[in-house]
Amino acid sequence: MRAMQFPLKILMVAGCWPPVSWSSLCKRTVYNGYTIFVTLMLVTFMFPQIMDIILNVDNADDFTETFYVMLATVIASCKMFSLLLNRKNIKILTDALAEKPFRPLEPDEIEIRQKVEDTIRTNSIWYIFLVEITCACINLTSLLTKFRRGDLTYREWTPYEYSSVMYYITYFRQLISLSTAAIVNVACDCIICGLLVHICCEIDILKYRLRKSLRNRTDFRECVRQHDSIYKFAYTINENFRIILAIQFAVSTLVVCSNMYQIARTSLSAEYIPLMLYTSCMFTQILIYCWYGNEVKLKSVQLANEIFEMDWITVDKEVKEGLMMIMNRSLVPIEFSSAHIFTVNLDSFVKILKASYSAYSILQQMK
Repeated sequence: MRAMQFPLKILMVAGCWPPVSWSSLCKRTVYNGYTIFVTLMLVTFMFPQIMDIILNVDNADDFTETFYVMLATVIASCKMFSLLLNRKNIKILTDALAEKPFRPLEPDEIEIRQKVEDTIRTNSIWYIFLVEITCACINLTSLLTKFRRGDLTYREWTPYEYSSVMYYITYFRQLISLSTAAIVNVACDCIICGLLVHICCEIDILKYRLRKSLRNRTDFRECVRQHDSIYKFAYTINENFRIILAIQFAVSTLVVCSNMYQIARTSLSAEYIPLMLYTSCMFTQILIYCWYGNEVKLKSVQLANEIFEMDWITVDKEVKEGLMMIMNRSLVPIEFSSAHIFTVNLDSFVKILKASYSAYSILQQMK
């Protein structure tokens, strides 16, 4: 059975994964044009905001007003380029889940895989729902307030005096770019977190195969190879995405801090709800990485205890040596790091919250 189908569909919408059925040159060209369009939307949204901070901002309020949106666009642009560069690696990783030793072979193993696929799909849908509700709320609030006053949704530097026509172009470009950035963020998050969930799935399948091999005295070597392959699979994921994880952690800390400052100075008005929803999205975004990274760590460590509780005393010497090898290796957990700075687990999530609050306190003192 194919794995990661739903996250790959989201990746397709984000412009980073051409549909398999679009094999003709014409369709490929159309999709490449769509990818270029998405990239241009991100770049033309990010660059004017960076220039606004450099050229126009001169106080803490204006800085945070531009900064928190600019950072979200920066991380979306980084994720877009990372996904485009890692197309082949994503294909290799997803194809590996459909081949030995990861491919489920028996009904019980297929059931384990299907439950994981359902979990990924459900969590992705809820995450998309939260992000899209936030975008819709931001767009609606902007149309009812700033659009009526003739203001842009977000501050940015423009090298031209926009007339009525240029104002409409600039205004709706911002809204389209915001939605594009949201889709790219969701696509990247769902792909990486989906791969982390599949590592947990493969550990569960390995537990099932170990119990079966001990009970039926079948070939045990395949279980040892599978355990080694799980570690290599996790290492490959970490190597391909560690830079984007580091950027995500750094940006999330700064965005949460900036959002807290914005919330503290914003009165209860129409702009308050979108800001709260946006902050919730940022919390959720970093939480899902830390949560599933923590789950992988716990699953990999618990494998040693699971083996210890199995009936392996009566098996032959070769099997015992293989079990001891797996147990010893399980003592070193599978951990994901963001460029060797942060480990992706719940402890890091707490540290990010503390760092965000510290930075927020500094901003308050500066004000």
